Amino acid sequence: MQAVIDSFLAGFPILMLHSSVTIAMLVAGVLLYMWITPWDELELIRNGNTAAAVSMGGAVIGLALPLAFAMAASVSVYEILVWGPVTLFLQIIAYRVADLLLKDLPQRIESGEMGAAVLLVSIKLAVAAINAAAVAG
Repeated sequence: MQAVIDSFLAGFPILMLHSSVTIAMLVAGVLLYMWITPWDELELIRNGNTAAAVSMGGAVIGLALPLAFAMAASVSVYEILVWGPVTLFLQIIAYRVADLLLKDLPQRIESGEMGAAVLLVSIKLAVAAINAAAVAG
């Protein structure tokens, strides 16, 4: 039993550091995402726009997945600090490309079109899965 306690005491501070750094990067990524989108997600969500909530939820999960894999594949906080921002950058670029390819996307999300939101979330999660696998590989 002592070995388990010793292992916990040695690993817990590392867990907290890695998790804290990764969560801070996720928050920064979400804020950056909200800044670059042409619509105000929080305002739309507060006003009951389900399409905006679905799109925002997909963005958060899409940003978190590659960060989680970067953290899981890293042996030090420095690796997380290198690979985490790379994954965020790739995700943000992919989101902007999707925004450009889908005609009138901002207006469609603002008007509450669920079809546009579901397609956007699908693109975000597909890119996130590929991005996460690339980091973990």
